[in-house]
Amino acid sequence: MRHSSRGIVDPFIVMDVMEAARQAEAAGRNIIHMEVGQPGTGAPSAAKAKLVAEMDAPLGYTVGLGLPELRARIARHYGEWYNVDLAPSRVVVTSGASGAFLLAFSALFDNAARVGLGTPCYPSYRQILKAVGLKAVDIPTTLEERFQPQPTCFKRHDLDGLIVASPANPTGTMLSKSELSALARACDDQKAALISDEIYHGIGYDTRAVSALEVTDDVYVVNSFSKYFSMTGWRVGWMVVPEDHVRLVERLAQNMFICAPHASQRLALHAFDCVDELESNCAVYSANRDLMIEGLKAAGFTKFATPDGAFYVYVDVSDYTDDALQFAKDILDQAGVAVTPGLDFDPERGAGWLRFSYARATADIEEGLRRLSAFMASR
Repeated sequence: MRHSSRGIVDPFIVMDVMEAARQAEAAGRNIIHMEVGQPGTGAPSAAKAKLVAEMDAPLGYTVGLGLPELRARIARHYGEWYNVDLAPSRVVVTSGASGAFLLAFSALFDNAARVGLGTPCYPSYRQILKAVGLKAVDIPTTLEERFQPQPTCFKRHDLDGLIVASPANPTGTMLSKSELSALARACDDQKAALISDEIYHGIGYDTRAVSALEVTDDVYVVNSFSKYFSMTGWRVGWMVVPEDHVRLVERLAQNMFICAPHASQRLALHAFDCVDELESNCAVYSANRDLMIEGLKAAGFTKFATPDGAFYVYVDVSDYTDDALQFAKDILDQAGVAVTPGLDFDPERGAGWLRFSYARATADIEEGLRRLSAFMASR
């Protein structure tokens, strides 16, 4: 049977690494997981308890935009965290951030539109864009730019849209309010759509993450309950869109997804009340970050931008290899540590980079760093 060209997308390499790690564990090996951006904790305990109490009620379809009480709670969240007065009507509850990106790309762009990605970046942006008939335009960034796109990128590329992420995956770097504002102005000047990926908000260290809604209303903001709220497997996120785009997105959501999972929406609503547990998780990430910065340097991995948020360090390993895929395989085979090759995030330059995640328990991070140091010493 014939298939479409848009269905031919690259693999998500981190998932392949996860499978190789799983096979090693099935064979009896102990593996330290630094490959996947998944919290080592589960959904907040009190939120789960409330959901269990509600499970006797029928959990059928919700309306396409999401539970009204959850949309209202998300809008309130923007007042609490960013001092932004947001109308609940602009909030769309989605099937994870991935569902939000599919809705955003479908609502904003016609076929063959050019959407800018500051590389290195989250790899699924590129593959989702391709799958819906759009053109991903790489905008190479540098360590000196802290891996964030610059407003001048519009002078070098004919863009219909730009995706920014702050904190970013795989680098953990953030945009300041002035930097985000400059990018928003550049998009406005070029009549290009701005999409702000904010799924790592709440996981920050020395500075507070800025929401694009603090600098413009002419933006699609994507967020998720996966990271800060530790709900990866529940597949629920949200998007904030301009008021005049709500009905457009609603029609797409109704037809593509019907609604996000009802139980997940209920759990997400209750998760907002679990601040102490969520902040305790963030304290672990902060301790792990300090361990990673020092431990990677001690092992010989010295070239990286210190992460401002999220739970990743993106390291230049070009002094040791020009084949990050094989280098990651060697680290897994010889040291029992799973890490992600940079090719996932930057197809052109990623062969000399690795991403290390520190989302797991502190004891795992300590052991992983010990193994990495021994691996490097043996080379």
